[in-house]
Amino acid sequence: MGDVDKAREAGYPSNSNAGSQYSVGDSKASLAHTTDSEDENPDRGNWSGRLDFLLSCIGFAVGLGNVWRFPYLCYRNGGGAFLIPYALMLFLAGLPLFFMELAFGQYASLGPITIWKVSPIFKGLGYGMIIISGLVCIYYNVIIAYTLFFLFSSFTSEVPWAKCGQTWNTCNCTDRTRKAATVNATMGLNSTIMSALNKTMNSSACEYYKAKTPSEEYWERHVLDISSGLDEAGSLRWELAGTLLLAWIIVFLCLAKGVKSSGKVVYFTATFPYVVLFILLIRGVTLEGSWKGIEFYLTPDWNRLTDAKVWLDAAVQIFYSLGPAWGGLITMASSTYITCISPVEMP
Repeated sequence: MGDVDKAREAGYPSNSNAGSQYSVGDSKASLAHTTDSEDENPDRGNWSGRLDFLLSCIGFAVGLGNVWRFPYLCYRNGGGAFLIPYALMLFLAGLPLFFMELAFGQYASLGPITIWKVSPIFKGLGYGMIIISGLVCIYYNVIIAYTLFFLFSSFTSEVPWAKCGQTWNTCNCTDRTRKAATVNATMGLNSTIMSALNKTMNSSACEYYKAKTPSEEYWERHVLDISSGLDEAGSLRWELAGTLLLAWIIVFLCLAKGVKSSGKVVYFTATFPYVVLFILLIRGVTLEGSWKGIEFYLTPDWNRLTDAKVWLDAAVQIFYSLGPAWGGLITMASSTYITCISPVEMP
C-alpha cells in the first residue's frame, strides 16, 4: 500500500494528481497558475499564490507584539542583553515549532480540531487553540477600535490631546509649557515661601502632586471615560461602540471569501507594520535625548542574564509573536497545495 492510500485510509485529503506517475521534470503543478475551480480542497479553498501565503505568515508573526511589547521587554530586561535569550529561544523553540506546524497543516489540509484525528487523544489541544485564538481576536479588535478612534480624532489641525484646556481636562492637567514655568518659578523661592505654597496646594482642590499629561487625561477621561469605581457602571461610549463595530466589519470583509480575500488583504497588512516601524524609528532618533536611549540599548546589562524571568520573557515573546500552538499556522498551511510526485517506474 502506498503513502497516498495510507493517507486516504487515515482520513486526510489527497491530491487528485497523487495517483498519476510522472517525473519531477514533467510536473506542471504550479501554484501561480491555479484558479478557484482547480482548488485542491474546494470546501476550504486554496491560496491564489505562494506570495499570498508567505505574506500571511509574515503578517501573522509581525504585529502589535513587535511594535509595542518587544521594545518594552528590551528596556526592562537589560537592553541589548535581552537579545541573547531572545535569539536562543527563537532558533531553539520558535522557528522549529513554526515550521513543524506549517508542515503538519499542509500535509493534513485540515483545521486545528479535525487535524488531531492523527491522534484523537490530543483533540483537546485543537479546542484549546480555537479558544485562545478567539479570545485574542476579541481583545485585538478592541485595540483596533481604540486605534480607529484616535485615527478619526487626529483629522484636525491640532490633535486634541496635545494641550490642556479641553472640556475633559482637570486642574491636574500639566503640559510641557506649564510644567517648565512651574519649575522655573519654584526654583527661585526660599524655604519659607515653599512651605506656605505647600500648605496652599494641600488645601486647594487642585492636587498638583498628581499632575497628569494632556494625553493621559484624554485617554482616561475622554476616550475611556473611566468611572470612579466598580460601583459606578458609567455610560456607554457610543463612539467606541461604533469604531468596534467598524473593526468587526473590516474583519468580516477580509475573511468573507476565506483565503481568497484574506490573501489579497495581506499585501497591505503584512507590509504596513514595517512602514510604521520605519516611521517610528525616524521619529525616535530625531527626539531630544534619543541617543541616550540608543546607548542604553547598545550597552547590555549582562547581570540580567542570570535572572530566570528574563529568559521567561524571551520565551513568552517568541510564542506571542510567532504564534505556535495557537492554531493560526495550521489553518493557513491547510490551504496550501501539496504536489505529490510519484517515482517513475522503470520497465
